[in-house]
Amino acid sequence: MKEKIKRTEEEWKKILTPEQYDVLRKKGTERPFTGKYDTFFEKGMYVCAGCGQELFASGSKFNSGCGWPAFDAPLEKESIDEKKDVSFGMHRVEILCSKCGGHLGHVFNDGPTETGERYCINSASIDFKDEQEKDIA
Repeated sequence: MKEKIKRTEEEWKKILTPEQYDVLRKKGTERPFTGKYDTFFEKGMYVCAGCGQELFASGSKFNSGCGWPAFDAPLEKESIDEKKDVSFGMHRVEILCSKCGGHLGHVFNDGPTETGERYCINSASIDFKDEQEKDIA
């Protein structure tokens, strides 16, 4: 099991941008088609913006047309925690970083690849490391 990161809300506010804090700590969301990674398709690794844990490889990213970055599978199932979300009168599955508990987005079972899953992620909740920063096989 990976070591969990625990910080106070004041500590989170100091290390995250206001948008990252709203998404990762307050479960906010960015407007569709506004995130920097929605139509970004470089080779590399997507990591949690809160703690740097590796979450998604670029090979699992696809253009879903939903307005947020979409992936068909996490790098490791242990990187993601899932939680039932019934907010706003909807029944969804929230996904969180397993290391820092940051809200990443939601997962849906309507993906077009063989996994059948669409991990719909807020750009504000992730950072990107290109292949030169991280050797991706």
